[in-house]
Amino acid sequence: MELRTAASPKDVKHYTTDRLREEFLIQNLFVPGEIKLVYSHIDRMIVGSAAPAENPLALTAGDELRAAYFCERRELGVINIGGKGTITIDGTVYELESKDGMYIGMGSKDIVFASEDAANPAKFYLNSVPAHMSYPTVLIKPENCVQVELGSLEESNHRVICKYILPGQVESCQLVMGMTSLKPGSVWNTMPCHTHDRRMEAYLYFDLPEDAFVMHYMGEPNETRHVVMRNQEAILSPSWSIHAGSGTRAYTFIWGMAGENQAFDDMDGVAMTDIR
Repeated sequence: MELRTAASPKDVKHYTTDRLREEFLIQNLFVPGEIKLVYSHIDRMIVGSAAPAENPLALTAGDELRAAYFCERRELGVINIGGKGTITIDGTVYELESKDGMYIGMGSKDIVFASEDAANPAKFYLNSVPAHMSYPTVLIKPENCVQVELGSLEESNHRVICKYILPGQVESCQLVMGMTSLKPGSVWNTMPCHTHDRRMEAYLYFDLPEDAFVMHYMGEPNETRHVVMRNQEAILSPSWSIHAGSGTRAYTFIWGMAGENQAFDDMDGVAMTDIR
């Protein structure tokens, strides 16, 4: 498990491109036959992936969590962006198609990921945060989720937000998670941008061809920086930072948040005239 420490905005504004990428960008996810985990000191979120191939992969706590098992004091959100697969939790098998998700509650001990077909493997994207009580484990189908259509083609931000884990739908301690898909011809996400000092966020960009990329914007509103992101790469967003992107074409991204509350609309908007 890789460790990432928190960063001050006073320092980040002096970072080089390489340093920005080292601190916030998460690459080399979904390596066949591997689980990759990045432990961030920002709200103690773990961002990672499980990419089972011929053999199943068991999720363990490792030395970093000082726990008997991964979800001893944590909850876990999962969204599959690959082929068909299964997640076995304490002996119960859940089948996940592409874009299906799961909420796995605190206290779940044995978590095993598997692919139905190694030639078209499942790709499980993971967000995990500390939990204070156990909520039920839930298999999440996107067609059963709250969906909101926002933006317009004229503003290049026509998109559909699919909310997987949120109060009133799938209960959790603090994790909120979902997926946003841009319509063809639109390239902007989260613009006008915002911050939310009460919560951090992580993004996973995908559904991009090899020669395409997303320009992810971060930093304080008056000290913005950018990180070039390719297909199936993730990025950490501190609570003081904006988090927006523009792509060379339409794309999809998964967002996960954790912090003081679970109010999706608890954000501090930034006027377009104040961004620099």
